[in-house]
Amino acid sequence: MPDLVPVDRVDVQILVDNVTDNLSSVPSFVETEFGSLDRRRAGAWVLGGGCLCCAAHGLACQITVHRAGQTRSLLFDAGPEDRTFEQNASRLGADLGAVEAVVLSHGHWDHAGAMPRALQMIRDRNGGREVPYYAHPDMFRSRAARRADGSMRLMEDVPAIAALEALGARVVSTPEPQLLLDGAAWVSGEIPRRSGFERGLPGQHRRTLDGRGWEPDELLMDERFVALNVAGKGVVVFSACSHAGVINVLSHARESFPGTRLHAVVGGLHLAGSNEAIIPQTVEAMRNFDLAVIAAGHCTGWRAMMALGQAFGDRTLVPLSVGKRFSF
Repeated sequence: MPDLVPVDRVDVQILVDNVTDNLSSVPSFVETEFGSLDRRRAGAWVLGGGCLCCAAHGLACQITVHRAGQTRSLLFDAGPEDRTFEQNASRLGADLGAVEAVVLSHGHWDHAGAMPRALQMIRDRNGGREVPYYAHPDMFRSRAARRADGSMRLMEDVPAIAALEALGARVVSTPEPQLLLDGAAWVSGEIPRRSGFERGLPGQHRRTLDGRGWEPDELLMDERFVALNVAGKGVVVFSACSHAGVINVLSHARESFPGTRLHAVVGGLHLAGSNEAIIPQTVEAMRNFDLAVIAAGHCTGWRAMMALGQAFGDRTLVPLSVGKRFSF
């Protein structure tokens, strides 16, 4: 069992997500993008396009931990490209200088494309200090999706270790789990695949080690999740895409922290596209975890959102959108 230190509160600022939604009502522990502007500017702002965040296909979250009067912060993914990350972080007033660690969830461009700019912004604001950057060795393999005609749709590589180090990252590349922020956060190791119906990402391939061909990579074993333990509530699980399958993710989290309930899952559940077929099994299996909050977004897909809403109601399902701020 990891020695995960209970914390008093966790705040999560959604810097990048596929959706923007400032009009829907939210529960008391969630603040919308407009609410954030009201709070930070004390009402002294005029609503217009120049203050809005931009939705994009990807995910980025700044996670801030409060414990014993101190705050610690990490960046979990960075979204697909520089402009969106920089604009949203600026308009939300994100304190990137407080970021003490960066975690990349898995080796896909829509989570890593803005990492170089994110590192520059963090170090511009932290006095140029080195930033620990947690990754899995297989994240740096080239990837592609096989089309129906057998050809490959290439994916942009994630930033290489040398490029990250040139920007001031101290890359920790390992398949093993890691404790961060003096034990306040935990990055999982490789996630066991046990559910039986979760198939990963059908059709994905990666370059062979000799660089000459392609090999199947549907399981994406480089994917990890981040977990934090909020005192009095339980474990909050951050799973950016859930290519491992959200049931496998939650099962591994429960096994990793026996005796501590799971409070929430935050991130993408990847139940869109070819994985729409497993929505019924996934929704039914999620009942076994008795989650207080399902904060789903990014690659979850509208069909899965509808099914989750029907199964759990709006007291449990709280969709992500860019600019939202969650407090657990």
